[in-house]
Amino acid sequence: MKTTIALFGAGGKMGVRLARNLQGSDYRVRHVEVGAVGRQRLKDELGVDCVSVDAALDGAGVVILAVPDTLIGKVAAEISPKLQPGTMVITLDAAAPFAGHLPDRPDLVYFVAHPCHPPIFNDESTSEARRDFFGGAHAKQSIVSALMQGTDADFELGEAVAKVIYQPILRSYRLTVEQMALLEPGLSETVCATLLDVMREAMDEVVARGVPKDAARDFLLGHMTILGAVIFKEIPGQFSDACNKAIAFGKPRLMRDDWKKVFDHDEIADSIRRIT
Repeated sequence: MKTTIALFGAGGKMGVRLARNLQGSDYRVRHVEVGAVGRQRLKDELGVDCVSVDAALDGAGVVILAVPDTLIGKVAAEISPKLQPGTMVITLDAAAPFAGHLPDRPDLVYFVAHPCHPPIFNDESTSEARRDFFGGAHAKQSIVSALMQGTDADFELGEAVAKVIYQPILRSYRLTVEQMALLEPGLSETVCATLLDVMREAMDEVVARGVPKDAARDFLLGHMTILGAVIFKEIPGQFSDACNKAIAFGKPRLMRDDWKKVFDHDEIADSIRRIT
Protein backbone atom coordinates (compact mmCIF):
# COMPACT_ATOMS: atom_id res chain seq x y z
CA MET A 1 0.00 0.00 0.00
CA LYS A 2 1.10 3.57 -0.65
CA THR A 3 2.26 5.52 2.38
CA THR A 4 -0.09 8.42 3.12
CA ILE A 5 1.54 11.77 3.86
CA ALA A 6 -0.23 14.63 5.63
CA LEU A 7 1.45 17.87 4.52
CA PHE A 8 0.83 20.75 6.92
CA GLY A 9 1.52 24.29 5.71
CA ALA A 10 1.04 23.02 2.15
CA GLY A 11 0.15 26.47 0.78
CA GLY A 12 3.23 28.29 2.07
CA LYS A 13 6.34 28.94 0.01
CA MET A 14 8.08 25.79 1.22
CA GLY A 15 4.86 23.80 1.33
CA VAL A 16 4.09 24.43 -2.32
CA ARG A 17 7.60 23.35 -3.30
CA LEU A 18 7.12 20.10 -1.41
CA ALA A 19 3.60 19.57 -2.72
CA ARG A 20 4.82 20.00 -6.30
CA ASN A 21 7.60 17.43 -5.85
CA LEU A 22 5.23 14.98 -4.16
CA GLN A 23 2.85 15.05 -7.11
CA GLY A 24 3.30 11.93 -9.18
CA SER A 25 5.34 10.23 -6.43
CA ASP A 26 4.58 6.87 -4.85
CA TYR A 27 2.97 8.63 -1.89
CA ARG A 28 -0.66 9.52 -1.31
CA VAL A 29 -0.68 13.15 -0.13
CA ARG A 30 -3.29 15.09 1.85
CA HIS A 31 -2.80 18.83 2.04
CA VAL A 32 -3.56 21.04 5.05
CA GLU A 33 -3.43 24.84 4.81
CA VAL A 34 -5.17 27.30 7.14
CA GLY A 35 -4.66 30.42 4.99
CA ALA A 36 -7.10 31.25 2.22
CA VAL A 37 -4.30 32.66 0.04
CA GLY A 38 -2.29 29.47 0.42
CA ARG A 39 -5.28 27.26 -0.35
CA GLN A 40 -5.95 29.24 -3.51
CA ARG A 41 -2.28 29.06 -4.51
CA LEU A 42 -2.37 25.28 -4.26
CA LYS A 43 -5.55 25.18 -6.34
CA ASP A 44 -4.24 27.56 -9.02
CA GLU A 45 -0.69 26.20 -9.32
CA LEU A 46 -1.14 22.49 -8.64
CA GLY A 47 -4.87 21.81 -8.91
CA VAL A 48 -4.84 20.60 -5.30
CA ASP A 49 -7.70 20.85 -2.81
CA CYS A 50 -7.00 21.00 0.92
CA VAL A 51 -8.66 18.85 3.57
CA SER A 52 -9.33 19.18 7.29
CA VAL A 53 -6.76 18.22 9.89
CA ASP A 54 -8.73 15.14 10.93
CA ALA A 55 -9.15 13.99 7.32
CA ALA A 56 -5.45 14.50 6.63
CA LEU A 57 -4.32 12.53 9.68
CA ASP A 58 -6.74 9.62 9.25
CA GLY A 59 -4.45 6.70 8.42
CA ALA A 60 -1.45 8.93 7.67
CA GLY A 61 1.89 7.20 8.16
CA VAL A 62 3.94 10.39 7.74
CA VAL A 63 3.21 13.97 8.80
CA ILE A 64 5.34 16.77 7.34
CA LEU A 65 5.32 20.07 9.24
CA ALA A 66 6.16 22.68 6.58
CA VAL A 67 5.34 25.51 8.98
CA PRO A 68 7.50 28.27 10.53
CA ASP A 69 9.84 27.30 13.37
CA THR A 70 7.80 29.42 15.77
CA LEU A 71 4.70 27.29 15.07
CA ILE A 72 6.23 23.81 15.11
CA GLY A 73 5.65 23.28 18.83
CA LYS A 74 2.07 24.57 18.71
CA VAL A 75 1.05 22.52 15.68
CA ALA A 76 2.80 19.39 16.92
CA ALA A 77 1.08 19.64 20.30
CA GLU A 78 -2.33 20.09 18.66
CA ILE A 79 -2.05 17.07 16.39
CA SER A 80 -0.15 14.76 18.75
CA PRO A 81 -3.28 13.27 20.41
CA LYS A 82 -4.58 12.37 16.94
CA LEU A 83 -1.46 10.47 15.84
CA GLN A 84 -1.30 6.70 15.97
CA PRO A 85 1.80 5.03 17.47
CA GLY A 86 4.50 4.63 14.85
CA THR A 87 3.50 7.72 12.89
CA MET A 88 6.49 9.63 11.51
CA VAL A 89 6.61 13.39 12.10
CA ILE A 90 9.04 15.19 9.78
CA THR A 91 10.29 18.69 10.43
CA LEU A 92 12.27 20.62 7.83
CA ASP A 93 14.70 22.18 10.28
CA ALA A 94 16.51 21.03 13.41
CA ALA A 95 15.68 24.13 15.47
CA ALA A 96 12.39 23.05 17.05
CA PRO A 97 13.46 19.44 17.73
CA PHE A 98 16.76 20.65 19.21
CA ALA A 99 14.89 23.09 21.45
CA GLY A 100 12.58 20.33 22.73
CA HIS A 101 9.39 21.64 21.13
CA LEU A 102 8.15 18.24 19.93
CA PRO A 103 5.68 16.42 22.23
CA ASP A 104 6.95 13.72 24.56
CA ARG A 105 5.67 10.76 22.57
CA PRO A 106 8.22 7.91 22.60
CA ASP A 107 5.88 5.88 20.39
CA LEU A 108 6.18 8.38 17.50
CA VAL A 109 9.02 8.65 14.99
CA TYR A 110 10.71 12.06 14.80
CA PHE A 111 12.73 12.77 11.64
CA VAL A 112 14.46 15.96 10.49
CA ALA A 113 15.41 16.66 6.86
CA HIS A 114 16.99 19.82 5.47
CA PRO A 115 18.32 20.82 2.03
CA CYS A 116 21.92 21.91 1.49
CA HIS A 117 20.81 23.95 -1.57
CA PRO A 118 22.61 23.73 -4.92
CA PRO A 119 26.38 24.18 -4.55
CA ILE A 120 28.22 27.14 -6.06
CA PHE A 121 30.52 24.75 -7.90
CA ASN A 122 28.37 22.44 -10.01
CA ASP A 123 28.00 20.79 -13.40
CA GLU A 124 24.50 22.01 -14.26
CA SER A 125 24.05 22.30 -18.02
CA THR A 126 20.67 24.02 -18.39
CA SER A 127 19.83 27.66 -17.76
CA GLU A 128 16.91 26.64 -15.52
CA ALA A 129 19.20 24.58 -13.30
CA ARG A 130 21.88 27.27 -13.18
CA ARG A 131 19.25 29.78 -12.02
CA ASP A 132 17.69 27.39 -9.48
CA PHE A 133 19.54 28.82 -6.51
CA PHE A 134 17.18 27.42 -3.86
CA GLY A 135 16.97 23.88 -5.20
CA GLY A 136 14.10 21.44 -5.32
CA ALA A 137 13.18 22.28 -8.89
CA HIS A 138 15.90 21.92 -11.53
CA ALA A 139 19.30 21.95 -9.82
CA LYS A 140 20.74 19.00 -7.91
CA GLN A 141 21.29 19.50 -4.20
CA SER A 142 22.48 17.42 -1.27
CA ILE A 143 20.39 16.85 1.85
CA VAL A 144 21.08 16.20 5.53
CA SER A 145 18.76 14.13 7.71
CA ALA A 146 18.55 13.04 11.33
CA LEU A 147 16.47 10.42 13.10
CA MET A 148 15.67 11.91 16.47
CA GLN A 149 13.78 8.82 17.62
CA GLY A 150 12.89 5.63 15.79
CA THR A 151 14.57 2.66 14.10
CA ASP A 152 16.90 2.26 11.16
CA ALA A 153 13.91 1.18 9.08
CA ASP A 154 12.27 4.48 10.00
CA PHE A 155 15.35 6.34 8.80
CA GLU A 156 15.08 4.61 5.44
CA LEU A 157 11.48 5.79 5.07
CA GLY A 158 12.29 9.33 6.18
CA GLU A 159 15.25 9.56 3.82
CA ALA A 160 13.14 8.25 0.95
CA VAL A 161 10.53 10.96 1.58
CA ALA A 162 13.27 13.61 1.89
CA LYS A 163 14.74 12.58 -1.45
CA VAL A 164 11.36 13.17 -3.07
CA ILE A 165 10.51 16.52 -1.49
CA TYR A 166 13.97 17.97 -2.15
CA GLN A 167 14.64 16.38 -5.57
CA PRO A 168 16.77 16.26 -7.65
CA ILE A 169 19.32 14.92 -5.15
CA LEU A 170 23.11 15.07 -5.37
CA ARG A 171 24.09 13.35 -2.11
CA SER A 172 22.32 12.36 1.13
CA TYR A 173 23.97 12.48 4.58
CA ARG A 174 22.83 11.03 7.89
CA LEU A 175 23.60 13.26 10.88
CA THR A 176 22.38 13.77 14.43
CA VAL A 177 20.02 16.58 15.41
CA GLU A 178 22.88 18.23 17.28
CA GLN A 179 25.10 18.10 14.18
CA MET A 180 22.31 19.60 12.09
CA ALA A 181 22.04 22.45 14.61
CA LEU A 182 25.78 23.10 14.18
CA LEU A 183 25.16 23.43 10.44
CA GLU A 184 22.08 25.63 10.87
CA PRO A 185 21.91 28.11 12.46
CA GLY A 186 25.62 27.79 13.34
CA LEU A 187 27.53 27.40 10.10
CA SER A 188 25.02 28.58 7.51
CA GLU A 189 23.42 31.56 9.24
CA THR A 190 25.49 32.77 12.19
CA VAL A 191 28.73 32.49 10.21
CA CYS A 192 28.06 32.29 6.45
CA ALA A 193 25.06 34.62 6.17
CA THR A 194 26.66 37.11 8.56
CA LEU A 195 29.96 37.25 6.67
CA LEU A 196 28.19 37.49 3.32
CA ASP A 197 26.17 40.40 4.70
CA VAL A 198 29.44 42.05 5.78
CA MET A 199 30.84 41.48 2.29
CA ARG A 200 27.80 43.21 0.80
CA GLU A 201 28.32 46.12 3.22
CA ALA A 202 31.99 46.25 2.18
CA MET A 203 30.95 46.44 -1.48
CA ASP A 204 28.55 49.26 -0.67
CA GLU A 205 31.36 51.04 1.17
CA VAL A 206 33.75 51.04 -1.80
CA VAL A 207 30.85 52.24 -3.99
CA ALA A 208 30.27 55.09 -1.51
CA ARG A 209 33.98 55.90 -1.87
CA GLY A 210 33.66 56.33 -5.63
CA VAL A 211 33.93 52.90 -7.29
CA PRO A 212 31.15 52.35 -9.89
CA LYS A 213 28.56 49.94 -8.47
CA ASP A 214 28.59 47.46 -11.37
CA ALA A 215 32.39 47.36 -11.36
CA ALA A 216 32.47 46.70 -7.61
CA ARG A 217 29.85 43.95 -7.89
CA ASP A 218 31.58 42.19 -10.79
CA PHE A 219 34.95 42.49 -9.07
CA LEU A 220 33.67 41.06 -5.78
CA LEU A 221 31.62 38.20 -7.23
CA GLY A 222 34.43 37.27 -9.61
CA HIS A 223 36.94 37.14 -6.80
CA MET A 224 34.50 35.13 -4.66
CA THR A 225 34.56 32.48 -7.40
CA ILE A 226 38.31 32.10 -7.73
CA LEU A 227 39.12 32.64 -4.05
CA GLY A 228 36.40 30.17 -3.06
CA ALA A 229 37.68 27.61 -5.57
CA VAL A 230 41.13 27.76 -4.00
CA ILE A 231 40.02 27.88 -0.35
CA PHE A 232 37.58 24.95 -0.72
CA LYS A 233 40.02 22.88 -2.83
CA GLU A 234 37.81 22.91 -5.91
CA ILE A 235 40.97 23.51 -7.92
CA PRO A 236 44.67 23.10 -7.08
CA GLY A 237 46.38 26.36 -6.31
CA GLN A 238 47.49 28.77 -3.64
CA PHE A 239 47.23 32.44 -2.91
CA SER A 240 49.91 34.97 -3.71
CA ASP A 241 52.13 36.32 -0.95
CA ALA A 242 50.24 39.61 -1.17
CA CYS A 243 46.89 37.87 -0.65
CA ASN A 244 48.20 35.83 2.28
CA LYS A 245 49.53 39.00 3.90
CA ALA A 246 46.16 40.69 3.42
CA ILE A 247 44.43 37.71 5.12
CA ALA A 248 46.92 37.72 7.99
CA PHE A 249 46.18 41.41 8.56
CA GLY A 250 42.47 41.27 7.82
CA LYS A 251 41.36 38.33 9.94
CA PRO A 252 42.24 39.82 13.36
CA ARG A 253 40.95 43.20 12.13
CA LEU A 254 37.57 41.72 11.23
CA MET A 255 37.14 38.71 13.54
CA ARG A 256 37.18 38.36 17.31
CA ASP A 257 39.73 35.91 18.68
CA ASP A 258 36.96 33.80 20.25
CA TRP A 259 34.59 33.77 17.26
CA LYS A 260 34.47 29.95 17.12
CA LYS A 261 32.52 29.98 20.37
CA VAL A 262 29.43 30.51 18.22
CA PHE A 263 29.54 26.71 17.84
CA ASP A 264 29.49 26.03 21.60
CA HIS A 265 26.37 24.18 22.72
CA ASP A 266 25.07 27.06 24.82
CA GLU A 267 25.56 29.54 21.97
CA ILE A 268 23.72 27.27 19.53
CA ALA A 269 20.95 26.74 22.08
CA ASP A 270 20.58 30.51 22.61
CA SER A 271 20.45 31.09 18.87
CA ILE A 272 17.74 28.45 18.45
CA ARG A 273 15.74 29.89 21.35
CA ARG A 274 15.72 33.23 19.52
CA ILE A 275 14.59 31.53 16.32
CA THR A 276 11.84 29.43 17.86
